[in-house]
Amino acid sequence: MSFQVVLQRLAREDLREAYQWTARHAPETATRWLGRFQEALRTLESQPDRCPLARENGRVDVELREFHFGKRPYKFRVIYTIDAPLVRILRIRRGQRRSLTRRQIDASLRPDE
Repeated sequence: MSFQVVLQRLAREDLREAYQWTARHAPETATRWLGRFQEALRTLESQPDRCPLARENGRVDVELREFHFGKRPYKFRVIYTIDAPLVRILRIRRGQRRSLTRRQIDASLRPDE
């Protein structure tokens, strides 16, 4: 089965912030980084359940998974749900940041306006 990967509003904001941070610190590679990141997200179109459950999984009633991208100290966690035929990217976070709270997860799960 093929899935469609959709970035929720907060995930789009997270990605924009990550790109802007990268552009400030490594302007010559920021565009390449963004392309690699988006290409990596597209791998979730097939077998999105291959990734482990997110550490926040037990905080809500839906199954949360996480996809890792990058190398330390710049590793990112992509938190998502599988809602066939969609893979809904909820948040994109730096790996070293704290886990999402239930309130943050709930806000991420709300449909885009």
